[in-house]
Amino acid sequence: MRTNVNLADDARQFAEIYAHANGLTLGDAITDLIRKSSQAASSASETPKFGRSASGFPTLPPRDRILTTEMVLKAQEEEFV
Repeated sequence: MRTNVNLADDARQFAEIYAHANGLTLGDAITDLIRKSSQAASSASETPKFGRSASGFPTLPPRDRILTTEMVLKAQEEEFV
């Protein structure tokens, strides 16, 4: 469907960069970003269920991705640069 929209300059620039980085047209990039946003909003509304370790320490629910010490150290380095 063809339509015209007015975008803020920063939103247009972000969509253009996203389109270029992913080899998409601007329209496909905007569609993709809207769909991803919709999925993120629906999954973010789910309240995580916290658990407790054997020692009683609160724990986060398991996810698909494991956070390693190296990832934390890299993030700390980038934050202070």
